[in-house]
Amino acid sequence: MRSRVESLEFALLGLLAQGPLHGYELRKRMVTIFGPFKAISFSVLYPQLRRMLIAGHIQEEEVDRGSKRPRIVYAVTKEGMARFEALTETVSADAWEDEGFEVRFAFFSPTPTKSRVRILEGRLRRLQEKAEILRDEVEKSPIGIDKYLQEWRRHSLDSADREIAWLQEMITTERKSK
Repeated sequence: MRSRVESLEFALLGLLAQGPLHGYELRKRMVTIFGPFKAISFSVLYPQLRRMLIAGHIQEEEVDRGSKRPRIVYAVTKEGMARFEALTETVSADAWEDEGFEVRFAFFSPTPTKSRVRILEGRLRRLQEKAEILRDEVEKSPIGIDKYLQEWRRHSLDSADREIAWLQEMITTERKSK
């Protein structure tokens, strides 16, 4: 994904590819992908949905709920599915950065194996670089450095090392499934 807008579009198309959803449910599911601290506001969600409607990637339908006002439900179109499939096959460097990786991994099932492997390998390289920097910082910390900062660095290094081991396992599994 080259931008946050494209990342958002990818996630929305991926969710709607699973079935029609209304705006509030889309937002709730986006929180599970992006995390609670990167919550998508309605002021970001609805303009993106509008752009996707105009592009013909999704359609909307009003669903009558009885006495309450109708709810608008969004569904992916054939053009939207084609766009989503094209995005799953496209791999760029931001696919293995923190936010990009989380979004891409949330939709790994419909992603072609070749693209999954490239993303996992990119993420592995990125984390190995990060772990090396953290390892260096932990080993060469000046005397008197804040003990909490030092602990945070150790924790971050432990997390990176665990994810590296997991990624290596995932890559091995993906290569076997080719």
